[in-house]
Amino acid sequence: MNSIAMNDKMINTRGDMFWVLTAGAFCLVGLAGLLSYLIQGHDAYNIYRQIPWGILISTYVFFAVCCTGLCLVSSLGHVFGFKPFAGIGKRAIAMAIIALLSGFVAIGLELGRPLALIYNMLSPNLSAPIWWMGTLYSIYLVVLLVEFYLMVKGKHRYVGYASLAGFIGGVAANSNLGSVFGFLDARVWWHGPYLPVSIILTAAISGCAITILLFAHRYAREKMPADIERAMEITAQLFAMMLGILLFFHFWMVMTSIYGQVPSQRDAMMIMLNGPLSMSYWGFEVILGMLLPFVLLLLTKGKSLKVAVAASISTLIGFFFMRYNSVVAGQMVPLRDDVEAVGADGLLRYSPSLTELAIVIGTFGLCLALYFAANRVFDLDDRGHH
Repeated sequence: MNSIAMNDKMINTRGDMFWVLTAGAFCLVGLAGLLSYLIQGHDAYNIYRQIPWGILISTYVFFAVCCTGLCLVSSLGHVFGFKPFAGIGKRAIAMAIIALLSGFVAIGLELGRPLALIYNMLSPNLSAPIWWMGTLYSIYLVVLLVEFYLMVKGKHRYVGYASLAGFIGGVAANSNLGSVFGFLDARVWWHGPYLPVSIILTAAISGCAITILLFAHRYAREKMPADIERAMEITAQLFAMMLGILLFFHFWMVMTSIYGQVPSQRDAMMIMLNGPLSMSYWGFEVILGMLLPFVLLLLTKGKSLKVAVAASISTLIGFFFMRYNSVVAGQMVPLRDDVEAVGADGLLRYSPSLTELAIVIGTFGLCLALYFAANRVFDLDDRGHH
């Protein structure tokens, strides 16, 4: 037999062994990247003075945004009272904590001195958005841990208050993360109110996608309860609606970037439209991240879980490249003409090193490993609400 019962759940030992081995392999790759970083320091990365932020920054943003998105979806039940969502909170919050921890690992290894985070907390600069980012996400992690503890202990009387705090904290931390980029007036591609608003919208979409994947995996080998099934259908419909809004939002962002004739902003947009990042932009961000999942969900009206799973995987892959494109494109346009390392086309260049890629793979392995560990240690089914 390949299935056993554990915590009233049917566990497919062969299927889960595949995921455990995958997570383990990813973690080993990450450890190799960590070893390379410890030996070489920042020389192991392909970032340099003109492009100081690379794929580890975009990976941190990806995980942080996913964390907030899961909290937003969870809040539909505990904060806003949508009854079908009452049973998904514990699993979603557990995954939110894991995603945020994975993001902290990515940005911690990007920093030259990770222990400087402690100094950052002890010497606050209240006028710096990046200080607020670290502080707000640290507080947010504590709030999520408290919320998860209350859920595990079955103290549903207090869960609503913790969920409300998590909802407020998530929106504050995530919009502040956008402001870290949006306040940089020297980088015209990032500057302005677009990123703080966009990052909240994409967080909600990411949260919908991950929630669908979590519960599709949970009930892959047994019948899904009626309330969870209804929650997944509503989640898929919200997923499709927000993708439509994002497509509309994105279209006008492209139009204003091109026809606004703001030099640096237009140049950054052209890098993605027909420049060095065009394949990453069209193939992954636009088609996989937005168009394909929107069409799939629209055709099925969110009623097919299998199609929703395919759309979710497509979106998450596309959104990972969306974060990468946004971070890198904003730096490829030099701040002045006489900058070193500018190519013949007048642009700077960046591609991740093997060490950076290994660490990114390791963070995803860590995320998978922690989720499967949590799934074994805790009962993540919110039966108290069924």
